[in-house]
Amino acid sequence: MLDNIRIILCQPSHPGNIGACARAMKNMGLNRLTLIRPEIFPHASATERASGADDVLANAKVVETLEEGIANCHWVFGTSARSREFPWPQMTSREAAEKVVSFAQEHQEIGILFGTERSGLTNAELQRCDFHLTIPTHPSYSSLNLSQAVQVVAYEIYQHWLTKKPIDSAQPVETHFEKATKEEIAGLLKHFEETAIKIGFMDPDHPKKLLPRLKRLFSKAQLEKEEINILRGFLKLTQR
Repeated sequence: MLDNIRIILCQPSHPGNIGACARAMKNMGLNRLTLIRPEIFPHASATERASGADDVLANAKVVETLEEGIANCHWVFGTSARSREFPWPQMTSREAAEKVVSFAQEHQEIGILFGTERSGLTNAELQRCDFHLTIPTHPSYSSLNLSQAVQVVAYEIYQHWLTKKPIDSAQPVETHFEKATKEEIAGLLKHFEETAIKIGFMDPDHPKKLLPRLKRLFSKAQLEKEEINILRGFLKLTQR
């Protein structure tokens, strides 16, 4: 079940932090690490700070874009300590852990996205997520080191995982639907944008907040693959 969960670090600037994150992950049974445009990697300080989690570093996937980082994910949790003007569904690290384990039990791919050490995730990056995850801290000082944040989230996931009865791998979990991936939802959003422009519903020079609201709507709907196909078929006919 834990193999369905990946930790994704967006533009980490310090190799030591990458190693410390790998160590935090391995402590809690997580082994899938994705790095989006790391400034320095691989590096000796990453290996040193990993303290035995060399296998997590060696198997880390390095990509150039956020799209590659969340590829094939069914759900993405974005971490943020700041409130946003256009918020997504928000939850604490403990609440998020319950959802993560529940999704993982159904063999769905989950990505947990952490922003750069300097400024965290941008609004645009957070809009690619299904949920916003916050770690409760004292209101006078909410800043956490990147590896500390990964450790807290990984700990909560592992503690919740321990409460679940292991599932016999010989007995596949029955699912009544196949959830759409992030790529399929992005394709639907692009199709909606093209159609809205063609029929005069949206001015491309003044889109306002239509697309972010559609993103949030799709996230709330928890769209299935078949539903994506239905909607895209409708849009295709509308364009004709």
